[in-house]
Amino acid sequence: MSNVNISLEKEIREQIIEEIKNYYWTEEAEDISNFKAENILGFFLESIGPHIYNQGIRDAYAFMMEKTEDLLGLEKRSR
Repeated sequence: MSNVNISLEKEIREQIIEEIKNYYWTEEAEDISNFKAENILGFFLESIGPHIYNQGIRDAYAFMMEKTEDLLGLEKRSR
């Protein structure tokens, strides 16, 4: 598997960091810093990001194959 670099738009990254901080506060009663939340996000992006990316590729491939099969159903038959 090639090295997949998953980047997020700044606004999305900031939103996820806040969600991680809120999760820790709600579930663990721990107030974590932006730095720690960024490290957690980075860890998950590196560890599970490629798997999610690859699943998206497989899902897109299956979708396109299904639509290609549908397209063949539109062929005109000669008389």
